[in-house]
Amino acid sequence: MGQVAWKELCLSLFDYKTEKYVIAKNKKVGILYRAVQLFILAYIVGWVFMVKKGYQDVDTSIQSSVITKLKGVAFTNTSELSQKVWDVADYVIPSQVKGSLMSCLPHTPFPGEQQSLPRVILVNKCVCPTGVKTGRCLKAGANKSGTCEILAWCPVEKRGRPKLPTISSNAENFTVYIKNSICFPRFHFCKTNVLETKDDTYLKTCRYGPEHPYCPIFLLGNLIHWAGNNFQEMASEGGVIGIQISWNCDLDKAASQCNPQYSFSRLDSRLTEKSVSSGYNFRFAKYYRDAADVDFRTLIKAYGIRFDVIVNGKAGKFNIIPTIINVGSGLALMGAVTFFCDLVLLYLLRKSNFYRGKKYEEVRYVALRCVHATMEVFLSLPPEGLSSLVVSPDVVELLSS
Repeated sequence: MGQVAWKELCLSLFDYKTEKYVIAKNKKVGILYRAVQLFILAYIVGWVFMVKKGYQDVDTSIQSSVITKLKGVAFTNTSELSQKVWDVADYVIPSQVKGSLMSCLPHTPFPGEQQSLPRVILVNKCVCPTGVKTGRCLKAGANKSGTCEILAWCPVEKRGRPKLPTISSNAENFTVYIKNSICFPRFHFCKTNVLETKDDTYLKTCRYGPEHPYCPIFLLGNLIHWAGNNFQEMASEGGVIGIQISWNCDLDKAASQCNPQYSFSRLDSRLTEKSVSSGYNFRFAKYYRDAADVDFRTLIKAYGIRFDVIVNGKAGKFNIIPTIINVGSGLALMGAVTFFCDLVLLYLLRKSNFYRGKKYEEVRYVALRCVHATMEVFLSLPPEGLSSLVVSPDVVELLSS
């Protein structure tokens, strides 16, 4: 018995299967078949080709450069700064790209009280502040603890944060010019965010907004407002504003339709009102030398608003290769519909055995040989022998076929 089973298994390896099309008059399966086909067709045409543009080759390796310029004039009249006019050279630190706008200037010390070097600072119990230690511990008396000597700028920096902005109190109308140049190397396509126009006065009069969505000049107060913050509050404590420029270009259309989209957000941490990491400040110094060849400096701790410009984007253009790949994927999904409906028809319905019997049929060549031999026997029998012969209905059906 085992030899017979192994023999049948080996012979089955050489069986050939061919498709047999069976039309099943079942409305439920027919509706399911057409519904799934319609869903897949809508997915391929609507989502893959229209929304995701699956017929395009995409380049996401955007190359970008950004240049920013701030313009505006401010006037201050305080006890610390006296009367002074501030222009771009004064309140943009550094003066190059990605600078910061100074908004508050608590000097350490104030003008006329410059720090000098060298100077000796005595600190009780030899606990030294920031500076270069000389290695000497000084004592004021025999029974007193010593103090350390350091070499540092004196007097030390003042503590505290200004309550009100100084320079930026009237800086909401300052303008920020952002020039962004981008290239998509795969398609050899380059463009800038400056609108191409023949009007020479356009950049002098336009301001970014709903009326001029492609103008590269922004009002400083609007940038803070669009980031969801109060200008006066940010000017007093400082902050970092992120300007996101997104380029999503369809290069199958005209180049004039490839334009940037702007969004604004605050990047420094400000989860709570008393967050230690919120705000933005930096220090810089101005140096002097008097007639006695002694060095002095004025240390300035400035609170300001910093701009970080973040550029991202992608470009797409028609290409036959992704088109063929997506069409082939769609045809494969359409073929999977037949497989899915066959599973429902052959295994999930009540009459699955009936449909399975109609779909699959075994044809054996040996059985056909037996049929031919039987027919020869029947033909060789006399008429009176045929009248007394009892034939099975299966044999009659086989002979009739």
